[in-house]
Amino acid sequence: MKLHVRHILSLALLALSATPMLSLSQPLDTATRMSQIQVIGTHNSYHEGIAKNEQSLWSPEHAKWLSSLQYIHQSLTKQLNDGVRQLELDVYADHAGGLYAHPIGPKLVAKAGLPADPDFDPQHVMTQPGFKVMHIQDLDYRSVCQPFTACLKEIRTWSQAHPDHVPVYILIEPKEAVLEWVFPTTKPEPMDSAAFNALDAEIKSVFSANEILTPDDVRGNNGTLNHVVLTKGWPTLAQSRGKAMFLLDVQKLGPIYLDGHPSLKGRVLFTNAQPGTPDAAFIEINTPDAQKIADLVREGYLVRTRSDDAVQMITNATILQRDTALASGAQIVSTDYPRSEPESDTGFKVQMPDGTMMRCNPVNAPAACRSDALEPPQVKNDPFFLQPPRRISTARFNLFFNLSQYS
Repeated sequence: MKLHVRHILSLALLALSATPMLSLSQPLDTATRMSQIQVIGTHNSYHEGIAKNEQSLWSPEHAKWLSSLQYIHQSLTKQLNDGVRQLELDVYADHAGGLYAHPIGPKLVAKAGLPADPDFDPQHVMTQPGFKVMHIQDLDYRSVCQPFTACLKEIRTWSQAHPDHVPVYILIEPKEAVLEWVFPTTKPEPMDSAAFNALDAEIKSVFSANEILTPDDVRGNNGTLNHVVLTKGWPTLAQSRGKAMFLLDVQKLGPIYLDGHPSLKGRVLFTNAQPGTPDAAFIEINTPDAQKIADLVREGYLVRTRSDDAVQMITNATILQRDTALASGAQIVSTDYPRSEPESDTGFKVQMPDGTMMRCNPVNAPAACRSDALEPPQVKNDPFFLQPPRRISTARFNLFFNLSQYS
């Protein structure tokens, strides 16, 4: 039988397109739970930094404070492309819109006779209703994505393009504190039950039910969330690939979010809870305590810790904190300096010992887990697929088909 060359090419491309899936072994996906791997995340993933001329206003008297805010992240898409699998978004309620549309920083720059910094909101999205993403109102308000729903849409777009990714954790830090500063600042709206209902609604407006992992998905009809994760365990990789999971950062807000939702029934986010409470599944220990974290991980909890925290200067203590965080078995290790964004002066960065961004958990991974097979290689990074068809080499083509048999 003779086949036209274009038919052979189609078969070759089909075989090549299936190749990445070969690295996702079925035993790994069914034998490994999402709580049995470890990933690198970013702290304040949206952070774009303070504009140059605004920095000059604060630098004389607030140099130490400014130095802790010098980190700048790439877009959420670029972070995900580099292997980051936990993103953090700080959100401010703005039900009517416009509350944060006119920060005082640019006004003070103009008053000081300094050149205007780039417009932080050229599309005027800050005037629209809905949650906004920023670090500190009026002072540190620039974000790589805005508003909250736009950040979520960017994450979802990336997820849909990479359906075999391990779960992406999205840590939400709602903010409501009044800032005491040298000038009046915007008073945030309170994070009450209505605000949390609106937060859940915004998430659901972007992600469909089958694209996220919720407390109801984990708990099912098996009692409390805490009981399920400690006895039955978390979903497997096979059950959680391609999904996002939302986590509530601020522990003191947990009771408000839980009100009327026992064991988080009907809610989207997992609370940062105290071990043993009915809603306890996710726990934050920001300063890594290796033994404490390892014990919680072995019990069945999902733990997030930080490898660096408001660093003004990278020291041996910073390196020790990073190494302790990684060795602890915390499933999520968050940093200001992921592999693709090292600290500018020292080159300090956070990655796995082998240079990757995820691995089988050093504390609780099963024997079937293989770090090199947690995610497939991305087809778009294969130079074969980046070339126009006319430039396909015969050698590469013959890796999959012996053309002589069709002649």
